[in-house]
Amino acid sequence: MKSKSKSTLMRSVALHALLTPLAIIWLFPLWMMFIFSTMPDYGIFSPDIILTPSTGFFDNVRNLQADTNFFGALTISIGVAVIYTFLSVLLTSMAGWALARYRFLGQSIVIGIILGTITLPYSVVVIPQFIMVARDFKLANTWIALIVPPLFNSLGVLFMRQAFSMMPGELFDAARVEGVKEWQIFLRIALPLARPTMAALAIILFLVSWNNYLWPLLINSKPGMMTAPVALGTLIGLTKVSWGGIMAGAVMLTAPILIVFVLLQRHFIAGIAAGAIK
Repeated sequence: MKSKSKSTLMRSVALHALLTPLAIIWLFPLWMMFIFSTMPDYGIFSPDIILTPSTGFFDNVRNLQADTNFFGALTISIGVAVIYTFLSVLLTSMAGWALARYRFLGQSIVIGIILGTITLPYSVVVIPQFIMVARDFKLANTWIALIVPPLFNSLGVLFMRQAFSMMPGELFDAARVEGVKEWQIFLRIALPLARPTMAALAIILFLVSWNNYLWPLLINSKPGMMTAPVALGTLIGLTKVSWGGIMAGAVMLTAPILIVFVLLQRHFIAGIAAGAIK
């Protein structure tokens, strides 16, 4: 037993010795982003290597807010990301449930089309999507244009289909025998069982919406409808670039994501593992 415990300890030490430098390498750019966010523009390009924070973070934040109304854009990003995540998880769960638990004509064709859409580059879709939303539906500069067009997520549908396929069919058959309606089976039995997978998918979709830059840039031309990434992009001008403001904004955009991932990483890992193992 002692030799086995010693062997386990040595493996743990070796693993930490390998992973610690990798973690430092991964965290170093984030640390430097924070350092740059506390420095004025001229300090960022100083030839000296500075690894400790300065005192200019709040000055950069004030300049950022004055130039872009960043906190207003941040509010829009939060609202869009939360609504998009909720609706997309709900729709992908419904689609995944239908594909996993019902048999209908053309089911394999539908699954094939969904798989095919994953291979399409977004640049192929974005121009027709923009023309349809902005010109045909007249929805430019609206919340609907920001939230609704990206709602369908092929990977999310397949992710939820896999999760529902792994559940025992006898459980749902027993519920039907008891007279439980289909929508109650979905809401009260299937969704609670798929909670880890839904949590992982929600984190992924929230990140997709939070970091989305191209579509909000195209569909919105009013300053009052800018999302936070688009607002940061406006700081890059032809003659002046507010690097301190960009770094401060990047810190405020990155910190919530890191906090959410650290708090929910257990659910994220469990959901990924549940969707990957059958």
